[in-house]
Amino acid sequence: MDIGDIFGDLFGEMFNVGGSSQRGTRQQRGDDLRFDLAIEFQDAIFGTETEVKLRRHETCTACNGRGSASGRGPSVCSQCQGRGQLRYQQGFFSVARTCSACGGSGSVIGDPCQTCRGQTRVTSEFKLNVKVPRGVEDGTRIRYTGEGDAGRSGGPRGDLYIVLSIRAHDLFERKGNDLHCVVPISFPQAALGAEIEIAGIDGPVTLRVPEGVQSGKEVRVRGRGVPYLNEKGHGDLVVKVIVQIPRKLSRTQRELVKELAESLTVDNRPSSPGLLEKMKDLFN
Repeated sequence: MDIGDIFGDLFGEMFNVGGSSQRGTRQQRGDDLRFDLAIEFQDAIFGTETEVKLRRHETCTACNGRGSASGRGPSVCSQCQGRGQLRYQQGFFSVARTCSACGGSGSVIGDPCQTCRGQTRVTSEFKLNVKVPRGVEDGTRIRYTGEGDAGRSGGPRGDLYIVLSIRAHDLFERKGNDLHCVVPISFPQAALGAEIEIAGIDGPVTLRVPEGVQSGKEVRVRGRGVPYLNEKGHGDLVVKVIVQIPRKLSRTQRELVKELAESLTVDNRPSSPGLLEKMKDLFN
């Protein structure tokens, strides 16, 4: 007998840990289950329904969860007399060890069910219609009460947790309930301002580009983002405009740009950015 087992059993006896003959007959709640479900970006925004296949423990119908072929259920363990423990004398110590014949339950099944092999439960596959509400985020858990493993000895079922992972989108990035995207604009549109139509997640969006907007500036379109989960309202669509500089100009375009350049004055002297700007540059 290992010295660790001796003192482990000794302290278990002192603090009344384990070995109860009632443990095997008590109702035991079934385990909770987790299923990871990957959904599309749009499905997280608008909601969806999908059918999934899962496996869980069900109460054995052949023996009605009793574990025995005759239906009598377990009988008292003859080795420990239902105590779930066997006692040994170790000098001055009386040591209790878990009964190996019954595993500490105090009972054994003499004629195990051929279907569940005395385990009282079997593993089976089932289908579940999962309803994903609109506005869910990556990592959202949807709980289905009582859809987990069946309990033992008539105990209640556990719960099922559907954990969502959201696939990335080609154009949009989500930050909270706001959607972010990048839209290129021309120099005339940036200088003069413009109204342009861009693609939104839920259809065309009119983007009002303010006059004199700088490249990298964010323009916010209110209420065209992600709906709030279980609440009214939407986040915003945040568009970063990038001014595109043409790589090649025709002769006419070049002359026009030269004419514009002669009419503009720009102070090209270098300047030192402030501390705040330096910090922005570091984080960007």
